[in-house]
Amino acid sequence: MMETQAAGPGAFARFDLCRVPSPCFVVDEAAVRRNLAMLKDVGEQGGTKVLLALKAFSMWSLGDLVGDYLDGVCASGLWEARLAREHYHGHLTTYSPAYRADTLPEILHLSDTVIFNSPAQLARFGGLIANARGRGEVFDIGLRLNPEQSECEVSKYDPCQAGSRLGFPVSQLRPEHLNGVDGLHIHALCEQGFEPLRRIWAALQPKLEPVLPLLKWLNLGGGHHITRADYERANLIVLLREISSRYGLEVYLEPGEAIALDAGILVGEILDTFDNATPVAITDISAICHMPDVIEAPYRPALLNERETGVTVRLGGTSCLAGDIIGDYVFDAVPVPGTRIAFLDQAHYSMVKTNTFNGVPLPAIALWNSETDGLRLVRQFDYQDFRNRLS
Repeated sequence: MMETQAAGPGAFARFDLCRVPSPCFVVDEAAVRRNLAMLKDVGEQGGTKVLLALKAFSMWSLGDLVGDYLDGVCASGLWEARLAREHYHGHLTTYSPAYRADTLPEILHLSDTVIFNSPAQLARFGGLIANARGRGEVFDIGLRLNPEQSECEVSKYDPCQAGSRLGFPVSQLRPEHLNGVDGLHIHALCEQGFEPLRRIWAALQPKLEPVLPLLKWLNLGGGHHITRADYERANLIVLLREISSRYGLEVYLEPGEAIALDAGILVGEILDTFDNATPVAITDISAICHMPDVIEAPYRPALLNERETGVTVRLGGTSCLAGDIIGDYVFDAVPVPGTRIAFLDQAHYSMVKTNTFNGVPLPAIALWNSETDGLRLVRQFDYQDFRNRLS
């Protein structure tokens, strides 16, 4: 089981959970700004372009704020690329494991950089690329590499696992594969510190030494927990500057979680309790619908104000899935219906992965500023949102 990376409640320790509807994501704009400022500093000191990974945090109402600090965003396909151009600023890099011939032309039109997953796919779409450039469109082409060095804690989140579909194995790379390629993309981390990146680069550098001077840029992908308190940012800056100066490359980073780390909570309410070998509480927060990583990883999200001693209560959602269990948590006493609860560090990934399985309502989205105490309900969802995604 993955360990939660939540650092603690921070300013949310004083947030009144009854100020918002339930369930509801509450994002602290001040915390997001602090994370962005930290990332901007790393980018400036490291001579590196920093892009927000929309796959992790695409709260587009904060698009202008992101643009004040970062150099752009990265998308995972056509719809995220459209979102980027509608609501964000700066450079747009798009990467997908595979493209479709009917959507690639628009991706090429929208993007500043398009990264392919294999040389064969790049060659197959050579005609579309030439046609786009013939129309005067300007974009770079990249190739994603699999460094074949596993560093992730959980294998299902490891881009370098055996049989991975993400990136071309570096052991198979040949000079001819880089014809028409402007840069390389390497993403091999998940919620990790500096040392795994250092080890990956130490293993990869000798293999890429002959080709790096021929390229324009190197993208080190995401999974960097740069804004975490224990991240070795000074060492990261040294590495980024060394790569850039030694090979004359523009270096990119694509943090996702780091933008919203410890910047949001998911507020819910206890609906019912009973006893079945252990106290059980049903909440309007569903693991499968609102925090699917709890099931997929799995992991146990941190609960705001959980007690060290007391009564252990199993929390679960309202869906019919037997496994819709969030986890076992300690309370002073079994919470009564109507009690508000909140899970920490839910601004990234949880929000973008929500679904309406079983007709479970989507959480509302609120923007709070912990410095001014200003609160704005950004979005609420209703039956129409559920119905309109079905046929």
